Amino acid sequence: MVWRTRIDNSARRHVHLQTPPIQAWLEEIKRGPDSSRIGMYLVHNGVVRGTSRNGNAVSGMKLSYDQARLNQVIQQVGDRPGIVAVRAWVNEGVLQVGEDIMYALVAGDIRENVFSGLQELVRLIKTDVVVEQEMAQQISAP
Repeated sequence: MVWRTRIDNSARRHVHLQTPPIQAWLEEIKRGPDSSRIGMYLVHNGVVRGTSRNGNAVSGMKLSYDQARLNQVIQQVGDRPGIVAVRAWVNEGVLQVGEDIMYALVAGDIRENVFSGLQELVRLIKTDVVVEQEMAQQISAP
């Protein structure tokens, strides 16, 4: 299940149509037929940092993603041993520092499987699903 946003191109900003209902995801999974196999839930919330990996100041980022590939990644991680459920939501548009990039949830049997499943989910979303363009912070001259 993937929750969507819409771009307001006239204002060149993003508008959330529906933010990810983490609690609803958890309740849905707990009511599922395989809930007795679950020993752990992990949730990741990626946000826009104020600095790039190399330490340069960032004012925000432009983010887009491939919905079909996201669906494939969710299925791929869900097929891993010990994983019972996977959910993901990816934002898009022009995002400011502190705004949500993604939410990801993985439920499974034991820590080793769930930690590695979440790590793989986030890695694949970052490398295969999203396209990020950091916006350098403009420094005003004195």
